[in-house]
Amino acid sequence: MRGNVALSVLVIGIVVSACATDDREWLKLDQKYTTAEFRRDLSECTIKGKLDDECMKARGWVSVTPPKAEQKKEDPLSQPAGRGYRR
Repeated sequence: MRGNVALSVLVIGIVVSACATDDREWLKLDQKYTTAEFRRDLSECTIKGKLDDECMKARGWVSVTPPKAEQKKEDPLSQPAGRGYRR
């Protein structure tokens, strides 16, 4: 019974961590680097499952792909673009 509970917790942890990954690509423009260096910097700049962009940039990394932006929610009371106020 304990084995089933432990296995369930492990599977849930893997699923949750897989959903929270950052798919951006990083590189150093003017330096050679190894995957070990990248992994080290990535792990040191990840805090509570969230990657700190400023930490990566301070270490010389540049994001090749921009982060996914959240969709803006439009204000239902705002006027449509290109239309002025009617009197």
